[in-house]
Amino acid sequence: MKSKKGGIFKRLSLEMRLTLTVGGVVISSILLAAGILLVVSKLAPEIGEISLMVQLNLLSVIFIIISVRILSVQFFKPIKDLKDGMNKLANGDFSVRLETKSVSEEIQDMFTSFNLMAAELQSTEILQTDFVSNVSHEIKTPINAIEGYTMLLQSTDNIDETENEYIEKILFNTKRLSDLVSNILLLSKIENQNIYTNRVNFRLDEQIRDVIVALEQNWNEKNIELNVELDETEFYGIESLTYHIWSNLIGNAIKFSYDFGNINIFLKNGDKNIEFTVEDDGPGISEKTKKHLFDKFYQEDSSHKQEGNGLGLPLANRITSISGGTISAENRECGGCRFKVVFPKK
Repeated sequence: MKSKKGGIFKRLSLEMRLTLTVGGVVISSILLAAGILLVVSKLAPEIGEISLMVQLNLLSVIFIIISVRILSVQFFKPIKDLKDGMNKLANGDFSVRLETKSVSEEIQDMFTSFNLMAAELQSTEILQTDFVSNVSHEIKTPINAIEGYTMLLQSTDNIDETENEYIEKILFNTKRLSDLVSNILLLSKIENQNIYTNRVNFRLDEQIRDVIVALEQNWNEKNIELNVELDETEFYGIESLTYHIWSNLIGNAIKFSYDFGNINIFLKNGDKNIEFTVEDDGPGISEKTKKHLFDKFYQEDSSHKQEGNGLGLPLANRITSISGGTISAENRECGGCRFKVVFPKK
């Protein structure tokens, strides 16, 4: 059976309870100050030379400040905890749960509702992640089968020019779909993995050179001239993931550069930071695009949609963050844009 102690007080609104509490603190402080002055005046009559009202006001103010400070801590701490929890929730940490020792039913209800909301969001996120991962994995198998059989058709001799064109289109779109599924799987994996143990020391400059060589056909087709300056750089990180950063950033620079354009690729091994920069002389980035640059599936330039899926930069951004670095983009004064990745030296 519930105790009825404080039942009437608890049934009052939160504002009324706070008002009564503060009022009680003020009255209690005045009475306490008056009692102390009465005792002191009997024990030390010489203090009575100071005005009784001045003494009473001074002590009352001191007690009120101390009492209100204690009260404010007790009252506002749950609100601060709730604010911190909301910030974590907004940043994607759905595992956060809050506890309070407050006797206020309103605050207890808020914390209960917050925990319920966080639990529901976490369940939805897990369901969505599992769905994306499982469906993407299941799609991968038939895509590979389509690609394999299409390549077999392409290798036969009794097909005409039109049929060969259709086959090439099937292969092109199959590769696009395969890349999309692979990127979704990779992004889903790195977004839901918190501990990475496969970090090793490797040469960052050599890895970037490998990416440039792998993309040689792309920049050769557009007759792009590359200016490459890479400092010898030893890096401790996840080698298989950092490859995607350079592949996406250099691939984008090639994609958005004009024919017979120029791309600058620099790697500077500084005293405190490692800085990678890639610059193109394409159309640059609009202000609208800057706001959504690292959003999944966002593509403002419709003329290049068939060449990508809007997951490259979100992947590069997430992998850079995992590696302890930052990625930024800006337009160049001479035209085109500049992407910069900075890793602090460890």
